[in-house]
Parts: sequence; structure tokens; C-alpha cells
Amino acid sequence: MSAKASEPVELARSPAAIHADPGSSIQVVEFVLGNEHFAIDLFDVKEVVEYTTITKLPNVAPYVRGIIDLRGEITMIVDLKHRLNITDASTKSLEASRIIVLDDKITKSKIGILVDDVTSVSTFEGNQVDHTSASISHEDTAIIGIIKRKTKVKDKEVNELIIWIDIKKLLEDLDTTL
Repeated sequence: MSAKASEPVELARSPAAIHADPGSSIQVVEFVLGNEHFAIDLFDVKEVVEYTTITKLPNVAPYVRGIIDLRGEITMIVDLKHRLNITDASTKSLEASRIIVLDDKITKSKIGILVDDVTSVSTFEGNQVDHTSASISHEDTAIIGIIKRKTKVKDKEVNELIIWIDIKKLLEDLDTTL
């Protein structure tokens, strides 16, 4: 019985399964970097914590901001804006930033990503995800798809675009940096 209960969760987590079955749903953590909205799979996130002082490390990749002591465990912090080459300045101070601590099952070490703000945890239907936009660049990309959410702005319905990224793929080269 428990194996059958977990099957839909596995389908919901697989981007290929969503592409094949637009009726399935995904759960994501939404966050802001500069002026853009991004999302990562909810199951890749352990927790969200407030900004704390980051100790810089020498001789690491430029996007590795440093380390923090999170309840007695050393956690490496990756500046996701720097990693994604986002140059938009944040309207918030660094102290107002959030750290999304990733599940160590996917990262194999304690890693957090620094983001401007975490806005929500949301569920989207598979048909709200556009996977063709992710393949615009022919390079190996960490973009899974673009999530389209309908919102009302001044009594007009518009599509808000959220860039859904594969955080595992984006950070897979970290093992060689430390």
C-alpha cells in the first residue's frame, strides 16, 4: 500500500513525467533574485532561515559566499545571483535576504543558497509549465521550465513567469570547488 501512495509523489517530482503528463502537479518553493521570480522543487528544500553572518573562505569558486554555523553544523552558502549571473540589484539589504537550506540527500553536504526573498510554497499543474522555453539555449541548462501563473493587475489578467530551476544540476560542480 505504501508503495502505491508514493508513486504520484515520484511522478510529480520528475520533470520528464510532468512533460509527459500535463495533468500531474508540482510543488515548489518560490523565491526572488533581483527582479525575477524563480522556483526549486519543494522536495529539494530542508528549511528556510534568516540571513546570518557569513564567514568568507579563501580559494573557492566566486559564487561560494562562505560558510555559516547553522545549529552547530557548518553549512556552505552559495550566492545564487552570482551563480546565475544575475546583475539586477536587490531592493532589499543583505540582512533582509533568506537562506534556503537544501536537503543533504540531494547535495551530499550541508549547502544553503542565498536569495533575496522567499515568497511562497506553491503547487502548480503540469500544464502550467512550459518546457520548450527551457531549451532556448542549446547548452546544458539547469532550467527545467517556465511556470506560468495567472494574476490580476489592475483588473487585467496577466501571466507571471517563474523560472523553475534544477538546483541539483546547477550545483553539481560544487564537489570540485571545496
